[in-house]
Amino acid sequence: MNAVEISEFGGPEVLKSTTRPVPEPSDGELLVRNAAVGVNFPDTMQRQGGYPPPPGITDIPGLELAGTVVAVGPNNSRYSVGDEVCALVSGGAYAEYSVVPEPLALPLPKGYDTVRSAAIPENFFTVWTNLFDGVQLVRGDSILIHGGSGGIGTAAIQVSRAFGATVYTTARNAEKCKACKQLGAELAINYTDEDFVEIVKDATGGAGCSVVLDMVGGDYFTRNLEVLAMDGRLVQVAVQKGAKVDLFIPTIMSKRLRYTGSTLRPRTVQQKAAIAEAVEHNLWPLFEKGDIKPLIYTTFPLTDAADAHALMESSDHIGKIILSV
Repeated sequence: MNAVEISEFGGPEVLKSTTRPVPEPSDGELLVRNAAVGVNFPDTMQRQGGYPPPPGITDIPGLELAGTVVAVGPNNSRYSVGDEVCALVSGGAYAEYSVVPEPLALPLPKGYDTVRSAAIPENFFTVWTNLFDGVQLVRGDSILIHGGSGGIGTAAIQVSRAFGATVYTTARNAEKCKACKQLGAELAINYTDEDFVEIVKDATGGAGCSVVLDMVGGDYFTRNLEVLAMDGRLVQVAVQKGAKVDLFIPTIMSKRLRYTGSTLRPRTVQQKAAIAEAVEHNLWPLFEKGDIKPLIYTTFPLTDAADAHALMESSDHIGKIILSV
């Protein structure tokens, strides 16, 4: 099969087309002929050598896909050859064929094609488990979502709004802020020339927001604590500006704050299967009604994966970047 591999750690140019043997599904797995693959920030980290695949997982990058089941291993019960699915995987999506644990495959939402469906698993699984398992988002919450124009941000804005939260978000420029407001953000703050702490506090009468979803880290950490209201919750999903921070512990104590975070890729199939079940039950009806949707910026051929990575690292996109296979 054709695939894209990381020839060495480095910039986008190290992504090279190659051929690999078609993998074989084992117990509880499906073999999917991929039609479309999502590009995600962790893919760029893996390419740079900072996010290795878990033990036993192929070195081919790619965490989400959509396509057609072409073979099933033993002890599969839900899908048959010919079924179309989208799926979360721990690696191997940048290829014509991928092995998928059956519990992590979901049917395409009604009315969705494979391109739109490939944009769902990584971001919406991440958003669901962090907002609902992590910080128990409820109707009436106010949430600040950093990086609102990216894949996770555009998903989080829509899901938070659909479940009754007031959404504030940050983005890099006016165009990105406009896109965030169109997705349902009450306020979109241009972080290049506006202070999100000041603006959110002003919007909340000085109280601050109840939840912050952050993928920035670094010097945002102390500002996130400052913008949170009493009993606020901060959830960390990435650390793009740095993993080491300064913490004045009494800030957490005096405001009774909760700080949590998670990664998705290293979890067991069983743990991710529970997220898949919750996402299908709670979000699939919203996809099918049009209340939420993956926002796709552009699509590249699989052979142009290097160009897709260069675009992602430029941050010039709004929403998802997809590879067509």
